[in-house]
Amino acid sequence: MTEQRHWNLGAKLLMLGAPFLMLVFLATAATLWVSWQLDGGAAAVNEAGRMRMQSYRMALAIGTRDLSQLPQQAAEFDRSLHTLKLGDPERPLFVPWDDDTTQRFALVEKDWANYQSRWMQGDPKVFSDLRSETVSFASDIDQFVHAIEVHIAHWTAILHLLQMSVLGSVILGAVALLYMGYMFVLEPVGQLKQAIQKVQAGDFEARVDRVTTDEFGTLADGFNTMAEQLHSMYRNLEGKVTEKTWLLQEKTERLKSLYEVTTLVNKATSLDALAQEFVKSLAQVSRADGVALRWCSQGGQRYLMLAAHGLPASMVDAEQCIFSGDCHCGSTDAGAATSVILIRDLSPAQLPHCAKAGFETLVTIPVTLQGKVMGEVDLFFHARSDPTPAERSLFEALCNHLAGGMENLRLHALEREAAVSQERHLLAGELHDSIAQSLAFLKIQVQLMRDAVKTGNSDEMAKVLEEIDAGVRESYGDVRELLLHFRTRTNTEDIEPALATTLQKFELQSGIKSTLTMQGQGMPLTPDVQIHVLHIIQEALSNVRKHAHASQAWLDVQQQPTWRFEVRDDGVGFNPDEDQHDQTHVGLRIMKERAQRIGAQIDILSVPSRGSSMVLTLPAPSHPSTNNAARLDQAVSAL
Repeated sequence: MTEQRHWNLGAKLLMLGAPFLMLVFLATAATLWVSWQLDGGAAAVNEAGRMRMQSYRMALAIGTRDLSQLPQQAAEFDRSLHTLKLGDPERPLFVPWDDDTTQRFALVEKDWANYQSRWMQGDPKVFSDLRSETVSFASDIDQFVHAIEVHIAHWTAILHLLQMSVLGSVILGAVALLYMGYMFVLEPVGQLKQAIQKVQAGDFEARVDRVTTDEFGTLADGFNTMAEQLHSMYRNLEGKVTEKTWLLQEKTERLKSLYEVTTLVNKATSLDALAQEFVKSLAQVSRADGVALRWCSQGGQRYLMLAAHGLPASMVDAEQCIFSGDCHCGSTDAGAATSVILIRDLSPAQLPHCAKAGFETLVTIPVTLQGKVMGEVDLFFHARSDPTPAERSLFEALCNHLAGGMENLRLHALEREAAVSQERHLLAGELHDSIAQSLAFLKIQVQLMRDAVKTGNSDEMAKVLEEIDAGVRESYGDVRELLLHFRTRTNTEDIEPALATTLQKFELQSGIKSTLTMQGQGMPLTPDVQIHVLHIIQEALSNVRKHAHASQAWLDVQQQPTWRFEVRDDGVGFNPDEDQHDQTHVGLRIMKERAQRIGAQIDILSVPSRGSSMVLTLPAPSHPSTNNAARLDQAVSAL
């Protein structure tokens, strides 16, 4: 079988243009050759014309007997004959020899020999025949020239014919090239353009016929393949769109389920409410006929039923507590994954309650947190069911959210318990350092009152009664102030409003004018630091009210480079070294204890009769950029 030759577009155009190029080349070469012949013939005609003129000149010299120039003229005539016979290598001069020109040239040579022997070598006496012989000699030269001119005319005609052939070849080649360009280039491009327009209009069945084996044939095959693929994709587009829509819907439902469970976990306030709502949500997401949430004991030996949905009451009562290993429910392996158990394939004794309830499939999902088993979720189906990997991943993600929510509830409960314990400790300290001291003083005064009553000393009774009245008033003031302290709330963004409110209450209680001054712009304080700062400032103002006998108080706050709070008054003052342990100044110890909890420092400055000053300085951040950012995050997180 002979292999078919495939010609590309360049080979076709070369094969088409090569003959015309060759023809033009040959015609051009022939034209140059004919032009060369014409130049040589014209030069020969000129040289022969010179010979005729020289013959007349020699006849004139012989007739006038002026023989001095005659040898030179004869030599020139000989050179002309020699040049015509052999040609001139320095220029195109040659005679187109044929029989006629050869005979004519031979006759001229013969006439020249006769002319020389009679008129130039001899001594003629009579010159009557000189004229007629010269005319005959010149006539023979003319005949020779005429023979050359006949050839020149023939070559001129050939030159015109060659020029016309070149022109015709050029026109014919141009027409052929245009036609073949249309056939080989424009028509395939036009067909391809029409097919592309059909595809753009939605006709994916458009095809291009392959009529050539060149590049356009390859291009047609490529277009047809592309169109077939587009057609196939278009045919399968609806199915793919349906498939992608289903996948997108599945992912949307998964995200919706995760969002709902996350919202449920965030809003849950108790473990029971979280468990009950979770099993309902999981039953809806998994389309399970029953869901059980079991909580694992500390040692992993027992699984307690926290919540159930869709299960018979008898099954719930019977499985309130199951021991690990007694049933397929319950797993102590922290690395266990979701498992599917076909109930019908097992012995009824192994899963008696599940088989009695009519369940076919059991899916167990461990609830783990940081590698620790916290419980298990069991899904029950009346039919055979095998969750897909995506569904298993969703179930495990939901259980992980549940584990995180349960752990958060436990941590929040511990945090609340710790907060209550701390507040009770603070309340006990406040009662011990303030009201308890006053009650102890009142107890002493009551005993003195009894002694005065027994002795009947009215003056002593009046004095003790006055002390008891002052003590009761002092205790009443301490109780009100204590209630005010524990009702204090902070502003998580700025402490200034809380300080202003504190000073207003101080003015109403004491009648002492107060002034608040804020300097600089600092990072917000966290809520726990704010509450301690407010309690310390309230205790300092309480000391001013009780002991300073002042007419005015000042609160100066400096925010940069560190927070600094100063409470000043214009009261009687005291000696810090001698009076700091006096029971009238037990508030100082309370303030220092609070300052120690937040890492702050308290300085007491006072001079008797010249007022007092309490300075609270908060610790400076170790690295402004990171520490301020952390404090800001803590403040924002407390919103």
